[in-house]
Amino acid sequence: MSSRILLWSITSALAGFLFGFDTVVISGAEQTIQQLWGLSAAVHGVAMASALYGTVIGSLLGGWPADRFGRRATLLGIGVLYLVGALWSAFATDVVSFIIARALGGLGIGLSTVAAPLYIAEIAPASRRGLLTGMFQVNIVFGILAAFLSNALLAGAGANAWRWMLGVAAVPSVLYAVACWFIPESPRWLLTRKGDRAAGVRVLQLIEPDAAADVITARAEEILAHARTDTRTDRFWTSALRTPIALAFLVAFFNQLSGINAILYFAPRIFAMTGLGDRAALLQSIGIGVTNLVFTFVGLQLIDRLGRRTLLTVGSFGYIASLGLASWAFATERYSLVPACIFAFIASHAVGQGTVIWVLISEVFPNRHRAAGQALGSSTHWVFAALLTTFFPVMVEAIRPATVFLFFCGMMVLHLVWVRLLVPETRGRSLEAIQDQLTAG
Repeated sequence: MSSRILLWSITSALAGFLFGFDTVVISGAEQTIQQLWGLSAAVHGVAMASALYGTVIGSLLGGWPADRFGRRATLLGIGVLYLVGALWSAFATDVVSFIIARALGGLGIGLSTVAAPLYIAEIAPASRRGLLTGMFQVNIVFGILAAFLSNALLAGAGANAWRWMLGVAAVPSVLYAVACWFIPESPRWLLTRKGDRAAGVRVLQLIEPDAAADVITARAEEILAHARTDTRTDRFWTSALRTPIALAFLVAFFNQLSGINAILYFAPRIFAMTGLGDRAALLQSIGIGVTNLVFTFVGLQLIDRLGRRTLLTVGSFGYIASLGLASWAFATERYSLVPACIFAFIASHAVGQGTVIWVLISEVFPNRHRAAGQALGSSTHWVFAALLTTFFPVMVEAIRPATVFLFFCGMMVLHLVWVRLLVPETRGRSLEAIQDQLTAG
């Protein structure tokens, strides 16, 4: 594997760090914000989910700039949105301004979940595509861990600690935007969208510097041939794409119906329910970040060896066991078991859905519809994330925590059935070969 591909993939995947940091940093500030502005549970839920509303819009629209202006230009724009959102939310003086600022940062998150995995999938060799695209998820969990650590360090910074927690994201945002200047455009976008064959071939040569000229030419022709000849997929919403559409929708749907974002957003509150003090609850949240990071690395090492379907299966069993036990622990008031259940849940997510989701969505669509397909999967993910985050504070007030965790457990039983019956394996196959398989018949 070319060191250039690794460097470009890491650069693109750094959008995931900003995604993870921005998404979870609010967990350290959410209770202070509720008290500061005297928010009801309903308004508080809207404020906490405001970034997710922006994320939904960004993910819905993300396919358009990625196709119209290119993957690289979209990645640059993401860095700018993160920067503005971080600074504005840190200086917000009322809840309305805060909601707008968080939504703007969320717009960058939504775009990143479309453009970054898409870019990496289009430059990566088939044998390493899972590893390289999965680095987006590694950066997400690294950003989550960094946010938990940052929140813990800044918790004692006084009445304005929450502003520092949110504003510090401006630093990595600037660094990321600068780094994106130095990556090339996706060769598949240059060939199939811009129609610049010469530029596309040049990038393919950079990706495979040791390949002969005729091999590079043949590779470019293969990409162009699939874009020209598959007339059955001229439109996105067509029966020929029913399988990739269903896969992208359901993998994102089940990802959120595990409860992952609700647990990440409200980790300190969940731990506080078990009798831990506020400071201890915040430190337990750092444990979540460490667990997430460690087991994401495990998943990353296994995804190109065992395959996407196997990791989803392993994660499903872990989900069911950990969520079921957490429900029982809350029901029987054995609260000492809850932290271990939450850590096991995070480990299961990291190895399974967390590692696989962005890889699978980026693989299953034809070149001409990959951006739209990535937008579909990403927007599905964020619509359900926004709904769960909005209603979770109300849910835990109106419904026993045991029932909430039991609901998530039941959804993961359905997830396991879907994985075993309907999810194909895409490991080690070129994007064009996957296209031929999933759009046939």
